[in-house]
Amino acid sequence: MEALFLLTSLEYTAPASDEKLTVTDTKFDGVPVRLYVPKGHPDSLKRAVVYIHGGGWCVGSAAMKPYDFISRQTAERLDAVIVSAEYRLAPKYHFPAQFDDVYTVTKYFLQSSVLKQYNVDPSRVCIAGDSAGGNLAAAVAQQLLDDPDVKVKLKIQVLIYPALQTIDLNLPSYQDNANMPILPKPLMVRFWSEYFTTDTSLTEAMETNRHVPAEFSHLFKFVNWSHWLPETFKKGHTYTSPMVGSSTLGQKYSGFLDPRAAPLLVDDVKLRGLPLAYVITCQHDVLRDDGIMYVSRLREAGVPVIHDHVEDAVHGAMMFVTSPMILPMGQRMKNKYIEWLNKNL
Repeated sequence: MEALFLLTSLEYTAPASDEKLTVTDTKFDGVPVRLYVPKGHPDSLKRAVVYIHGGGWCVGSAAMKPYDFISRQTAERLDAVIVSAEYRLAPKYHFPAQFDDVYTVTKYFLQSSVLKQYNVDPSRVCIAGDSAGGNLAAAVAQQLLDDPDVKVKLKIQVLIYPALQTIDLNLPSYQDNANMPILPKPLMVRFWSEYFTTDTSLTEAMETNRHVPAEFSHLFKFVNWSHWLPETFKKGHTYTSPMVGSSTLGQKYSGFLDPRAAPLLVDDVKLRGLPLAYVITCQHDVLRDDGIMYVSRLREAGVPVIHDHVEDAVHGAMMFVTSPMILPMGQRMKNKYIEWLNKNL
């Protein structure tokens, strides 16, 4: 974890405007954001993307070199305003601080007066994020549906290898990719645990998949991979329901049972009405099955979904788009993401 903190610091890039973009660090309703505003066509309405960075809710920043690069390319190619949101990080801040920050940013930006200020077409706004940012993007999209103060609706959502559920950490993808580089299972379990608390008893319970109290066992139906995963992703595994755990953990750290932290835990009625979704999953990723199950649940709820499964990719692939760590799979994924936005936003 300490190495990841160091990487976040070393990858910091200052906001730098050029002939195409005005790039500034500012605040939306008190929450820091990095804002990318195209200089061309000043009188034409722009598209917009609210982007939420990954990093396990513990590390990462909109100012990291790969995120800055992707936001610049997106803004330039789409002639779009990009709002790249920062948020408070664990372990100093626990859930729901991260969700609250990105929700605040999104809700502020969706105000008609703010969209008008940046010359944004209110019918062409997207929310997107990768990994923990994909988790937050999905949660924000869900919660906006029930917010009477928000009149502008998101047109699309993009979830890039998102983390979407907390209650079964022994899915086939967790088993098959337990020791995969970038995001091995022990690190993902630690990210989940520290999102809610520094109490290691939750970490230990999550490691053995015995952290959900019996009184919440009804939630298992939402992540029953024997039902929600296509056959090709079951890989010969046999489903066993997770063992129930201590009620004490559920009482002390109820956040891990909250749909704002685990968007897969909502009822179908809460999925209906969500915007078109573009979901990217990677074969060699512990979070693969989270994304695939969400695709299945969205489709069953009648939400249009485009699922792009990348067979040769690992978690975090889109971070490998800047020197000295440029990988072809990262470049392909980044380009497809921007191309899809260009066609659908």
